[in-house]
Amino acid sequence: MPRSNVQRAEASTAAPTQAPRSYDLVVIGGSAGGIEVLKVLLAILPARFAPAVMIVTHLPPDPPSYLVPALAYRCALPVLEPDAGELILPGRVHVAPAGYHMLVEVDRTVALSTDAAVRFSRPSIDVLFESAAEVYGERLLAILLSGANDDGAHGLERVRACGGTAWVQEPDSAASPEMPRAAIARGVADAIYHPETLAKRLAALPTSS
Repeated sequence: MPRSNVQRAEASTAAPTQAPRSYDLVVIGGSAGGIEVLKVLLAILPARFAPAVMIVTHLPPDPPSYLVPALAYRCALPVLEPDAGELILPGRVHVAPAGYHMLVEVDRTVALSTDAAVRFSRPSIDVLFESAAEVYGERLLAILLSGANDDGAHGLERVRACGGTAWVQEPDSAASPEMPRAAIARGVADAIYHPETLAKRLAALPTSS
């Protein structure tokens, strides 16, 4: 049964007094309007950010994609398109290649698939979120951003069922609010944040030594 303790927070919300929860992996999904928010999130991450990061955005299937250099320009962490079988390493940002589903294998490596589109999309946010939930459980944080369909809502449901945490962008702050609204309507958001607050909460996660 979906949990009901959904928090809403604006950019001016005071920092929490309790220590942030630790995660091994942060997965982020977005579509229309999501890339601009991604730039805000990645720009604020410290160089010693501890979790690995995996990102799925809905991109045209044909390369080249300039997303990786655009994100790397603003991020203190290494940003890359991973190869199949590559280890999911702490402090790295792994971006799904255009035209491929990106999944997490049980040995915490990357899998890439050209299986059929899911929710009309390949890469699919649901596919990443669901596979990551099965492997990382409560050590997973999933973040759903602006987008024009309901991709990601089912994935967040699986994240929470496996003990992970789900954050959703405040729909009123989204260029395309359909995606965050679908997740909220499904009751699968632990917290709903304005992008500035989302960035601050993400950057406040424990860093590596």
